[in-house]
Amino acid sequence: MRSSAWVCGPGRGLPEMDRLALALLGACALIGAGLSSEPAPAPIANPVVAAPEAALPGTAETAATVSETSEDAQVVARILKRFAMRHTALPERERERLAYVIVETSRSQDLDPDLVMAVIEVESAGYHLAESEVGALGLMQLLPPTGKEQAEDLGIEWKGPDTLFDPIVNVRLGTAYLRELADKYDGDVNTALAAYNWGPGRIDRRLARGGSVPKRYVDQVRRAATRYAATPPSRS
Repeated sequence: MRSSAWVCGPGRGLPEMDRLALALLGACALIGAGLSSEPAPAPIANPVVAAPEAALPGTAETAATVSETSEDAQVVARILKRFAMRHTALPERERERLAYVIVETSRSQDLDPDLVMAVIEVESAGYHLAESEVGALGLMQLLPPTGKEQAEDLGIEWKGPDTLFDPIVNVRLGTAYLRELADKYDGDVNTALAAYNWGPGRIDRRLARGGSVPKRYVDQVRRAATRYAATPPSRS
């Protein structure tokens, strides 16, 4: 029997590629012999598998934040069920992403996510391309000047009024504006809701004349919020 050195010699039976492969196998055997005494790495304990929502672009941190509590997970399920009943013009994956953003953004602004979702339903019925007669746009029906101001405050790129048709951006701007109004009225969310609908200037003038906070819009949003909170999560 010929040795491997003889077989690998020029012109002695193996083409060049086969000789290279055989040489590599020999090198690997030598390396393996030197490493065989090394201990095998310990397995990773309790590996974490990311939720499908976390795989969406820009939502990994949002999904992680929301999934910290079972309560938030239930709110997400309720929002998804409500979106499924509406003409949102959004595919399922975008609705999932949006539901997580609504919860995360509401929590970050110290607002009830069911309340924010109620504002979305009352303002646009969940249709992200909604446009009112006065020019309010998107899910939370923001006027472009208001949206631009909030975008500048939050460091969000403003590309003109069409920016408000991005549902994720619209929710971030709308919740920030609602929080700003709540702070303006010393944490009175009902007055903030009225100002969101009427405009803070009109509410200020009304209050200055000794008038009361208009209740129709506030009651409409509150009823919707209660309905959301009472809606069992979807099992689908």
